[in-house]
Amino acid sequence: MKPISADSHVVEGRDVFTGLAERFGDEAPRIMDVGDQVDAIVVPAGGMRGVSVARMGMAATRLARNEPLKRKPGHKPDVAHMKDPELVALFNSGYAGMRKGLVDGAHRYEDQDADGLAAEFLYPGFFGMFGMANTPLQVALQQNYNDWLHDYTTASNGRLFGLPAIPVQDPEAATEEIDRVIKMGFKGGCIPCTSPADAPYYDDVYEPIWARAEEAGFPLSMHVGCNAYLPKERRNTAHRPDAIADYAATQGTVQRTIVEFMCRGVCERHPDLKIVVAEFNAGWIAHWLDRVDQGLQRERRNMDEPFTGTPPHEVWRRQFYATIEDDRPALATRELIGLDNLMWGSDYPHTDSTWPCSNDVLDELFDGIDETHRAKITRDNVKALYGV
Repeated sequence: MKPISADSHVVEGRDVFTGLAERFGDEAPRIMDVGDQVDAIVVPAGGMRGVSVARMGMAATRLARNEPLKRKPGHKPDVAHMKDPELVALFNSGYAGMRKGLVDGAHRYEDQDADGLAAEFLYPGFFGMFGMANTPLQVALQQNYNDWLHDYTTASNGRLFGLPAIPVQDPEAATEEIDRVIKMGFKGGCIPCTSPADAPYYDDVYEPIWARAEEAGFPLSMHVGCNAYLPKERRNTAHRPDAIADYAATQGTVQRTIVEFMCRGVCERHPDLKIVVAEFNAGWIAHWLDRVDQGLQRERRNMDEPFTGTPPHEVWRRQFYATIEDDRPALATRELIGLDNLMWGSDYPHTDSTWPCSNDVLDELFDGIDETHRAKITRDNVKALYGV
């Protein structure tokens, strides 16, 4: 049985940004050539610099490379050097240099077949769509994206499942968008992995969103890097930036958010709401849940009434899911995390992807592990969650 990726990505097409500049001026992202970058996503109000869309498809160059891929057993291929001539050539060609499947959903099966996958669930490539300071712009951008995503996935003949963006910064618009995308056939959506600065996720303002998603059986995903906008005065500047430390500690951005759901009443009020923690991996979860439980006890020690809610471990198993790639610690603690709560993803076409050797990586990762466990994590759990 071929695996299903619960976490892959798109490279947004030009149509995602159509009409935004006319409505919102220089605050709106658009596709343009800037400097030596071709087809870059640029927000002029933030400076004339951008990120080439081709960088979102870095893993897709691997089959065309002249030398064998290097990787450690049980791990994804090593990260390519940004000055590699083949990557530079890709960056200099924009959309034109990409594999067909990254610009046309009808050809995505070619990339899936090269990796031995049955299907993929798709997250955005442009994470910035979740962190716009201008809320009406964000709503319009995400609606554009969802329309484009529908067209891209519909062309795949059932092998692509898109996860549309939900603009939680405008709760009324978010609830309406959930209704709209459900009618379009989408089976789940994405929200920022950090709550908006003016209200944590346990604030009553979001109740219509959680209630509608719960009622519709519409899981909500929080993907790494998809942060809500945070004003400059609220940003933490107490520590010096360190690329290694920041990458290694990415789970810290979502841990606080999970607590907002798990310990502050949202999950108690909405016990059938399903939440996916995407691309933070999961080797940290079993230990962290113990810390959350202890934190709850410490918080209540000076209060007259004891904690009477559902314990964090039970809330996690009832409502939360995590995606992994080549995460051995997660598999070693899979029964503590929950066999039904883990899903595998290839992260294609991003540089962290296991593509095009996902099945080799999985064979090595799951060596000595029960085949039924592998089936759950690489296929059955994602099918059950989204009803496909």
